[in-house]
Amino acid sequence: RRLSPTLQELEVTVMDARMCNNSRFWNGGIGPAMICFQGQHRGSAPAKIHSPVSPPTPQGDSGGPVVCGKRPAVAGVMSFSSRDVTDPFKPPVATSTMKYKKWIQKTMR
Repeated sequence: RRLSPTLQELEVTVMDARMCNNSRFWNGGIGPAMICFQGQHRGSAPAKIHSPVSPPTPQGDSGGPVVCGKRPAVAGVMSFSSRDVTDPFKPPVATSTMKYKKWIQKTMR
C-alpha cells in the first residue's frame, strides 16, 4: 500500500502516564514530555497503515500533529509506536508541545 497524500485523523483518548509507564506497557520508557494514547475503538491506532510485513508496521505518522480542543491546537507531535500497531500494550506515543511552547513561539517569529 502507498501512504495517503491527505492528512488522516483519528479520535483518541490520552492514557494516564503512570499506566503507560507500568511494566505491562512501556515499562518506564515514557518521559514527562510524552503523551500515550489509544484509539476510541479497540485496535484502532495512528499509523494503521499495514505493510506486507507481519506484524503490521506503522509507516508515515512520525512527525505528524496531535491536535485537540474545541479550537483545534497542536498538543503534540507523533513520535513512535510499537512495530505491531494493533498491540494494545504498546500504545502510540507523541511528544507534548506544551513543554516547548515558548521555544516554538520564539523560533516561529
